[in-house]
Amino acid sequence: MLVSSEPQRRRSVPARAPRPDLPVDDAISAWSQPLAPVKDLDSLARRYPSRKLTLDGERKPLEFYGTQSQPNAFSMDSLEFFLVIAQYFREALPLRLILLLIACQRAGGRIPLTQEEMATILDVSRTKTSEALHTVMSHGIVFKVRRGVYQFNPPYSYRVAEFIPGTETAGEFVKVEQHSTIAQIRSDTSLPDLVRFPSLDHMRQAIAELRAERAKERAARRLSRGQRKEEGTAQ
Repeated sequence: MLVSSEPQRRRSVPARAPRPDLPVDDAISAWSQPLAPVKDLDSLARRYPSRKLTLDGERKPLEFYGTQSQPNAFSMDSLEFFLVIAQYFREALPLRLILLLIACQRAGGRIPLTQEEMATILDVSRTKTSEALHTVMSHGIVFKVRRGVYQFNPPYSYRVAEFIPGTETAGEFVKVEQHSTIAQIRSDTSLPDLVRFPSLDHMRQAIAELRAERAKERAARRLSRGQRKEEGTAQ
C-alpha cells in the first residue's frame, strides 16, 4: 500500500446557512431555534414588547377549607354587600340564612336547597325560615328559580367554578362566567327590577333613617333625665 508523502488536505465543508433570528410573533418556532444568551431583562423586554416579564415567586395553591368533593371551594363576595346587611338586619336569622345560601351555592350562583333543608341546617322552625327567606328575597338578594332551587344575585355573591367529583387527577372544573349570568338575569323581564338591576341604596337609606330616629330618641331621653334632675334639685 503506497502512502503519499504530501500532507493530506481536509475536504472542504460547505458553509451552513445562517440561522434566522427568532421571530418575535412566532412562539412555536422557538423550540427549533438556538438559544440566545440573555444579557439583561431590559433587552429581553425590548425584544418581546407584547410580553409581561416578572420574577415573582411560584404561585401557591389557594388554601381554603373544603370537603373532599369540593376542595378549595369559595365564592366571590361583595364587601360592600356584607357591610350593608350587617347594619341593616337587626336580627341574626336573616344574616345566618344569607351565609348559608352563600355556602351552598353552586357554579353560576344556583342554590339547590329546600326550605326544609334550610330549617334543618339552621336548627329553627320552618315558619321562621320562611319568614327570613321572604325578607332576604324582598331585597333582591336571592330569588326563586323553581321549587328547591334559588339563585344568588351575582353582584352580591357569586361562585364562578366548582370542582367536578371523580376528576381528582385531572382537576376538572365546571365554570360559569359572572357576566353571562348577569346578562341572562337582566334579560328576564318576568323578574322584579330589584333583581334585574340590584341596588343597595334602599337599604342604605333605611339605615340612615333608623339611625336618625334612634338619635332623636337618645336626645329625648337625655332631655328627660335632665328635666328630672332639675326638678329633684328644686325640691
